[in-house]
Amino acid sequence: MRILITGGAGCLGSNMVEHWLPAGHEILVIDNFATGKQEVLSEVPGLTITEGSIADERLMTHSFDSFEPEIVVHSAAAYKDPLDWQEDVATNVTGAILVARESLRKGVKRIINFQTALCYGRPHSIPVPIDHPTAPFTSYGISKTAGEAYLMSSGLPVISLRMANICGPRLAIGPIPTFYQRLKNGQNCFCSDTIRDFLDMSDFLALMDKLLEPEDLPTGVYNVSTGEGHSIQDIYNVVSQHLGIEPPEVPILPPGEDDVSVMVLDPTHTEKILRWKAKVTFEDTINNQLKWYDAYGITDVYSHLQQPTDKEK
Repeated sequence: MRILITGGAGCLGSNMVEHWLPAGHEILVIDNFATGKQEVLSEVPGLTITEGSIADERLMTHSFDSFEPEIVVHSAAAYKDPLDWQEDVATNVTGAILVARESLRKGVKRIINFQTALCYGRPHSIPVPIDHPTAPFTSYGISKTAGEAYLMSSGLPVISLRMANICGPRLAIGPIPTFYQRLKNGQNCFCSDTIRDFLDMSDFLALMDKLLEPEDLPTGVYNVSTGEGHSIQDIYNVVSQHLGIEPPEVPILPPGEDDVSVMVLDPTHTEKILRWKAKVTFEDTINNQLKWYDAYGITDVYSHLQQPTDKEK
């Protein structure tokens, strides 16, 4: 198939490229390399790379015209600066609108949209069911939810995935790379008093394979998760154990104003409708991630959260 991936140089995008190219698919990646790394992709047969913003109308029109995609995976997202609302709107809202408009114009068969679990805001039930109302309160969550709303109202066949923390090669956001990097360098850490669920890349890619199947799949929104929650301190302890050190005592801080104490998604609807279920355990998921860092290291670590001040730590 001809697959266009926005944000294809990011963690999820680059793993999809590596997974799908050997299957014979043709792929066009559009990425501005704000968080994705240009060096993780090289132009090989079947892969075309376009550098630029998905908020660039001329670039998007040219890309859709020249590539004629059958499937669009909208993976691009702006999140690295919580205070840069304009960039969040440009990528997460305007970009999504242009993805919808160009897909309509070219008759794209299916759009697979990646959505953050932060769309649910501070949920009133855990695990969060798929019919829980959206109530985002951060720039990232608000803009991604607006983008999802435009896509879902476009009349296109859209499947929007509201995702847990997905772990795999080149993960550069969240507590796992942060703890690994800081503990290995002998630096201090802190743990937020929060709970999240963590999904292995192999389980995520198994779902993505299903979404490429030619059969008619029910459109709509789906939670992608294990349904199991684990504390950030659990992550800290696993990383310490992996590095062969006694976990140093760390402050446990309450979640900041832009954070959520518990975010665990209920995958029941997804398991039933898409006939998919996560298989990899929490321990194996985290250890798979750490073994990848052992082999390849870490460069940048990003966060969509504002960092606490030294006084707060």
